[in-house]
Amino acid sequence: MNVFADAVAWIFSPDRLTGALPLPEAIWTHLAFTFVAVLIAAAVAIPAGWAIGHTGRGREIAVALSGAARAVPSFGLVLLLVLVLGVTHKVAASVTAFVLLAIPPILAGAYAGVEAVERRVVDGARSVGMTGRQVLFKAEVPLGLPLLIGGLRSATLQVVATVTLAGYVGNWGLGFYIVQGIQIRDFSQILGAALLIVVLAVVLDALFAILQRVVVPRGVAAGRAPDDAPARRRRRLPDPTTA
Repeated sequence: MNVFADAVAWIFSPDRLTGALPLPEAIWTHLAFTFVAVLIAAAVAIPAGWAIGHTGRGREIAVALSGAARAVPSFGLVLLLVLVLGVTHKVAASVTAFVLLAIPPILAGAYAGVEAVERRVVDGARSVGMTGRQVLFKAEVPLGLPLLIGGLRSATLQVVATVTLAGYVGNWGLGFYIVQGIQIRDFSQILGAALLIVVLAVVLDALFAILQRVVVPRGVAAGRAPDDAPARRRRRLPDPTTA
């Protein structure tokens, strides 16, 4: 328990507000890397996922690329891009690596959300005269939002953990404290930074979980009400055989 107590003391120490990288700045940088990477990945993956889910074309390619991207080692990808782009472009290399890691879950959530919409809903939308674009944005996209948010949630959690690797190529984020702690064998610093990363992940996960529930269309949420209401009403009526 002393290790955890020392880690908590390290986090709340006044020394964390000074130095080459103050703790608030490290947290902000960590979140900035995460949000920028997820936003860029979303701008690429969401339109592609919607197109795949709406047309049904390219799904096999998307699945294959997503699987291949998931198999790439995160640390190796970051270092490879730093070597390819050069040490003067470490920020761009790091963000590119995080974007590549975030694309697969967002892409999967986007096309899975559209594909999950029942065909009778799509056929009904077409039967009232909607164009293909209207069907996509007025029926398929709203109904598929929960799965899309789930993909964004998964990508954000993966990126917020992987951004730690930026500490190996630059003095950025909470990963800097872990790398520095390893070098100077300061285990309270290592554990303190790791705990902060866990807290960030838990908070972001909770926010996305709430958002995932909020984006469910009201009609769909109402449709999830128990279907045994008639049975409950019948149970409240007197049994004619005992009257």
